[in-house]
Formats: sequence, structure tokens, C-alpha cells
Amino acid sequence: MKTVSLSGSPRENVGKKDAKAIRQKGHVPCVVYGGKDQIHFSTDERSFKNIVFTPEACFVEIDLNGKKYLTILQDVQYHPVSDKILHADFMEITENRYIKLDIPVRLEGTSPGVLKGGRLVQKMRKLPIRALSINMPQEIVVNIGKLNINDKIKAVNVKSDKYELILNDNTVIVMIMKSRITDAVGTDDEDEGTEDSAAK
Repeated sequence: MKTVSLSGSPRENVGKKDAKAIRQKGHVPCVVYGGKDQIHFSTDERSFKNIVFTPEACFVEIDLNGKKYLTILQDVQYHPVSDKILHADFMEITENRYIKLDIPVRLEGTSPGVLKGGRLVQKMRKLPIRALSINMPQEIVVNIGKLNINDKIKAVNVKSDKYELILNDNTVIVMIMKSRITDAVGTDDEDEGTEDSAAK
């Protein structure tokens, strides 16, 4: 799993007045929890560029005056009008602690159904995964190379012994639908593919 570094300064005072002063300086009040104690700190809002404003999942290593904490971003609060980050919560992680992250889906391969004029529909772009930090994948690769028109890949098809997928087995991740083109010219998908061929 990719790790992004973030540096910050411990907060001496915790309260609304102090948080307001921090935000006026372009910084974000934050907290790390999950360890022995809660740790309050602040960091430059620009530090979130590679954490929040990216489709990738990552661990966050927080450096506070030389002491480092390996964490995941658990929650972010935004201003309702400006969308500026108001507060962020990080959870400290260890090798023996299960954590939950939304992991991006990457499609690979060429679908025969798409080549016949079918329409690729990706229902899920991220999947909620529960795993030990050492087993957390950077991405979930889904091969669509055998999908014909009306075929689907469901959550049950991407299960792994290394992580738990927090979804109903029948949740559709990606599918190939008929399009106006295939309806107009006709296809042989009924002979070559079934609805759940990816699950066979």
C-alpha cells in the first residue's frame, strides 16, 4: 500500500477559538486516535492534496516533531459553502489491527461484448475492504476480457483470502449492457455469453 507523508505541529490548546485561529492561518485542526492517547495537531491544508484529492488509497505517516504515526484518514469535515477542509480524523494502525478502506477498482482486458457494440458500465469504482494493514491492496484489478453482452462481474467474483469485501455477494461491479447499436444490428450474445458467465 502506498504511504503518503504528512508533517504537523502538536496543538497546545484544543477548542473552537483555537481551531478558528488555526484555520485563519490556512491550517487544518486534526486528531490521531486509536493509540494510547488522542493526539491533537494541525497541518497545512495543502498537505491533503495527495490524500483527499486523489482516487488512490493510501496510508498516511504523520510526523509530529520527529515522532511518527502510521495512520489512515478516517473522516474529513468540509465547509458547506467553500468546501475547505475544516477538520480531519486519522486512526493509528498497527500490523495486527484490522482496518477498513475504500480501494479503487482498475479494469483490465478487452471485453468481447464491447467489441460487438455493447456498453461498459462500471457500477463500483471503489470497493470497501477490511483487512490487516499488511494485506491491504493498493487496488482491486478486475479482468473484463471474457465479458460478453449481458455479462456481469459481481462482488463474489473478486473475493480473496487476504481481505474481506464488505459488500453483498450479488453486488454488481461491472457489466456489459446492450446498446442501440447492438439492438439495431443484432448480436449473438445469447449464444456466446450468459448473464453470469464471469462467475462460472
